[in-house]
Amino acid sequence: MAGRIVGKVKVVSLTRKEQYEQQTETLISPIIDEFDFELVDVEFIKEGGSWYLRAYIDKPGGITVDDCEVVSRRFSEILDEKDYIQESYIFEVSSPGLGRPLKKDKDFSRNLGKEIEVKTYRAIQGEKEFFGILKSYNDETITIEDEDNVNNTFERNDIALVRLALRF
Repeated sequence: MAGRIVGKVKVVSLTRKEQYEQQTETLISPIIDEFDFELVDVEFIKEGGSWYLRAYIDKPGGITVDDCEVVSRRFSEILDEKDYIQESYIFEVSSPGLGRPLKKDKDFSRNLGKEIEVKTYRAIQGEKEFFGILKSYNDETITIEDEDNVNNTFERNDIALVRLALRF
């Protein structure tokens, strides 16, 4: 998100990618709500030379291929009607899978007391990957308790990824 200061107010302008993601979230939410699914995330991303618009959905017990198909069919009609994305793209609806990132407050709330993995953009005390029990979170920080019962607090701006710990 880019921004500039006007007087004492920071004016925030969204990138085209952010605008597409936000518009998609707004337009797909009524469909998601109708089926009592959860919209986990929306991303507009370039992979291998192609643009992808992805909606990640979930529900208790997990999402099925049929769930993804019904949302995809319904939302494809809206995408054709609204035509708000300039680039050519492929639209996909998917389950977030086991490695689902925790992004929203409801994700953190649901996973308080569970073991999570935190990956940082830069090394902190020589490490970029941390594991621990999610103890608390707010708009600016996430705190985990490591295996030595030491609390580690991370600034959200320093975090590249947070997800449930997957240990095999």
